[in-house]
Amino acid sequence: MRAYVFEPHPVPAVPVEGGGLFPVNRIYCVGRNYAEHAIEMGHSGREAPFFFCKPADAIVVADPEAKLPYALATSNLHYECELVVAIGHGGTHIKPEQALSHIFGYAVGLDMTRRDLQGEAKKQGRPWDTGKAFDHSAPIGRIHRASELMTAGAIELAVNGSTKQSSDVSKMIWTVAEIIAHLSELFVLKQGDLIFTGTPEGVGPVVKGDVMTARVQGLSPITVHIT
Repeated sequence: MRAYVFEPHPVPAVPVEGGGLFPVNRIYCVGRNYAEHAIEMGHSGREAPFFFCKPADAIVVADPEAKLPYALATSNLHYECELVVAIGHGGTHIKPEQALSHIFGYAVGLDMTRRDLQGEAKKQGRPWDTGKAFDHSAPIGRIHRASELMTAGAIELAVNGSTKQSSDVSKMIWTVAEIIAHLSELFVLKQGDLIFTGTPEGVGPVVKGDVMTARVQGLSPITVHIT
C-alpha cells in the first residue's frame, strides 16, 4: 500500500443544525440569478443559467461568527449574500420535480468577490477564477436539514448595522429545483456538493474593520468580521 508523501489536508466541513458535520466536495455558484442584480451588473432579462466554481477549502465556517482576512491582491472586496443548497444525494439528469430528494439542507453563505479582478477578467474575456475562487471566499453558516423545497424567504445583508441587500428568495430567476436540474446536465452532482444560488441587488465593498451580518429567513444568520 502506497503512503502519502505528506499528510493530506483535512476535508472542509460545515456544522449541521442538530449535530454532525457536512463534508464539502465541490462548490458551485450561480451567476446573475436575481433580475435586479443582473441589471446593476449591466445585464437584463432571463438568460440561460451559468455557473462558476470555488475550491472546497474556500469555506469559512461562521457558526455564528467568523473573522475573514481581507483578501490578497484586491482593493475592491465585495459581499454577495446567498442561499446555499447542500446536496445529500447525487446524480445526473435530475428533473426539477425530483430536486427535493437530492437536497440535504440549506444555509446562509457569502460569495466574496474581488470585483476589480473579476472586472478585469471580464474585459479581457478571461475566466473569473482570480475574482471568485480565492482563499476564504465562501463564508457559510450552519446547515439546516431540508423538509421541503425552499421557494421563498427574506434574504438580507447588513454592513455595520446598515442594510445593504434586502430581497426574497422567491425573486430568483432560476429556482432551486431548476438550478439543480441544470447543473446535473453539466456535472455529476455528488454528496457534499454546495450550490451558492446567486445574490440580490445591493452588492458593494467592505474594508478592514467592517462587520457583515447575513440572513435568510428560517436559517441561522452569520456575522463576519473583516480583519
